[in-house]
Amino acid sequence: MDKLKEFQELGLGSRLKRLSEDLMKEINRVYKTFEIDFDPYLFPVFKTIADEKEITTVEITDKLKITQPAITQYINKLKEKNLIITRKDVTDQRKKIIGLSEKGKSIFEKMTPLWKITDITLKKYSSYLNMNFIEQIVVLESALEEHEISKNIISDYKKFLEKEVEIVNYRKEYNKHFKELNIEWLEKYFVVEPHDAKLLENSEETIINKGGHIFFSKIGQEIVGCFCFIKTENDIYELGKMAVTEKYQKRKIGNKMLEFSINFAKSKNWKKIILYSNTKLENAIHLYKKYGFKEVALEKNTPYLRSNIKMELNL
Repeated sequence: MDKLKEFQELGLGSRLKRLSEDLMKEINRVYKTFEIDFDPYLFPVFKTIADEKEITTVEITDKLKITQPAITQYINKLKEKNLIITRKDVTDQRKKIIGLSEKGKSIFEKMTPLWKITDITLKKYSSYLNMNFIEQIVVLESALEEHEISKNIISDYKKFLEKEVEIVNYRKEYNKHFKELNIEWLEKYFVVEPHDAKLLENSEETIINKGGHIFFSKIGQEIVGCFCFIKTENDIYELGKMAVTEKYQKRKIGNKMLEFSINFAKSKNWKKIILYSNTKLENAIHLYKKYGFKEVALEKNTPYLRSNIKMELNL
């Protein structure tokens, strides 16, 4: 039994408060799925600051019609997360001008398409013309109970992320990105070994001219990831040098590159793909297994000192 529902319009205030709390939890499920460190309660103030570029606390209070003490609490939380910066107004030292930090700008850019998808999803539950207000609330409450809203947002956002990424072939002007992306990844997890340096310094000569292939992931005009095929024998290629820049990680780009690589290998009628990795990269190993790679015996003289596992996929 839901007593608030029995109260109908009389319990509207309490019911809307509960609805707001449940909706915030649902949106938080979405953020956690994509490992986004953002509090949905901070959205109105954060979005207002982003839209206005620079704004004062008084102006935020006026625009959102929320009490100044509450606005101050939100601003303090945004400062704790390093999402905003403040400075004194040159014309009035008593005023503080608030704007997004570099981290805040990056989060805003990342969140904008997700918010658009969230808005579209929620509109589906608020546009029933043949229902009164209470009936629309019932529909929304039911969707929240079943986690229907978060599931739809997550599904649509995953589709957006996959569609946004384009896999392109090697071009000379992309060569520097191949080196930079791999060094960024290697220095984060391991070290740049001699074999890495040899491949990266002149990838066209060491990979492409020897029968290999290099591919890049693009979002808009930005190169965000890469991988290559190194020819080892006839119809057997090593899949390697797969990297995604940190800014665009957690967006399933690795999945898309791996899917592309397998389909490309099949289109070439290759017999097998091999790869070398390290078991501490648990997410990567899980991904390889998901796509059918099997662990095989690791030879003594591996190309990389960091490698403690070898995997292969028979095509």
